[in-house]
Amino acid sequence: MNKILLIIQREYLSRVKKKSFIVLTILVPILFIGMFALIGYLAVKGDDLAEKKTVQVIDESGKFKEKLKSTNSVTYEYSDETFEFAKARFLESDYNFLLHIPASATNIELLSQKKPSATNIETIESTLSKVAEAESLQEAGIDKNVLADAQKHISIRATQITEAGEKDAQTYTAYAIGFLSAFLIYICLFIYGTQVMRGVIEEKVSRIVEVIISSVKPFQLMLGKIIGVGLVGLTQFFLWIVLSVVLSTVGGSMLAGKAMNSQQMSQVQSIAAREGVNNVKTPEKGIEKIMESIDSIPVTYTVSCFLFYFLFGYLLYSAIFAAVGSAVDNETETQQFMLPITLPLIFTFALAQSFIINNPDSSISVWLSMIPFTSPIAMMIRIPFGVPAWQLALSMFFLVVGFLFTTWVAGRIYRIGILMYGKKASYKELAKWFMYKE
Repeated sequence: MNKILLIIQREYLSRVKKKSFIVLTILVPILFIGMFALIGYLAVKGDDLAEKKTVQVIDESGKFKEKLKSTNSVTYEYSDETFEFAKARFLESDYNFLLHIPASATNIELLSQKKPSATNIETIESTLSKVAEAESLQEAGIDKNVLADAQKHISIRATQITEAGEKDAQTYTAYAIGFLSAFLIYICLFIYGTQVMRGVIEEKVSRIVEVIISSVKPFQLMLGKIIGVGLVGLTQFFLWIVLSVVLSTVGGSMLAGKAMNSQQMSQVQSIAAREGVNNVKTPEKGIEKIMESIDSIPVTYTVSCFLFYFLFGYLLYSAIFAAVGSAVDNETETQQFMLPITLPLIFTFALAQSFIINNPDSSISVWLSMIPFTSPIAMMIRIPFGVPAWQLALSMFFLVVGFLFTTWVAGRIYRIGILMYGKKASYKELAKWFMYKE
């Protein structure tokens, strides 16, 4: 046991003391928060930042004359030129698009100097459709303003009834937590599992392992390496969580302070009172709603489940990665073994985004959350939506048993492979190593 602890200590300290570990630990939360902030900013200000497109309109039908309204991204300029003349000099003009509307107002054509983006096409199509719709309503004697008033958007509040009482369902919060948890486990199983495999290959190629196993058993060496790297991952996760909470709290406070000052708030409230509007949406109310969603999360339960599935999922897969590392002489030779190992993870993560997250209680989702090779991702998708206690307990039990069995199998391959040099391993060869007696 003391030997395993020494190996764990060496693996842990040698990685934690690296500059790359410190830099990544600090940078990752900043980069993630900055990335989401940038995505949000571009989503809100995207039209203002994008290059404004100019469209020359040749309307032979007369139905769209002066009716196409310019937007933040597209400007319409009408021309009395013939289509043939405008088309001939289009490449020399400053226009981005040439919109030709025939007299029949059908088979409308859009010419461009470069490939048009899907957004540009959809924007122009939407503008044309609105004008054509208004024209049809007018011809039918229907007031478009009356029709617009009749079209109501109804929003519902999803409420969940439990034994403890009623509470907000917080469906979108569950979506975000489930996907983020599964994504982190998916990425980190690859990162830290690969670290174990590379560490084994390096020690094997440099022949250091020959000296080490003169003092410890191969299984002890493998287990110490796996646990040591796993503790590095848990340390990094803990620091990421702490830094993310601190940065999010500070950033949220700054945004809330800058969102709207007291004078602007009083102006909005006075205008709302005059207009008879009771429910005024302000940036501060939006921030309050986000904070309420975060407060509704059972943090201890969710984090505990996440750490369990990350740890045992990592232990299971890193044992396989260690066995693969012991069977090869360089990283290039690992490719033939990587696909069968990582396929369950890739399949489950791809399915999680489309099926499991929308059907967390389906039989397929339940079975995937029970199989040890897929449960770390599938169960973390399901947990925010509520999982029966017996299913969670059974999934955890299967994962622990799967880890013990996988480690035993990997250990039998590792003890032979770590001393094999110059021989290209195959699945048949791995099976022989597994069958060798002690």
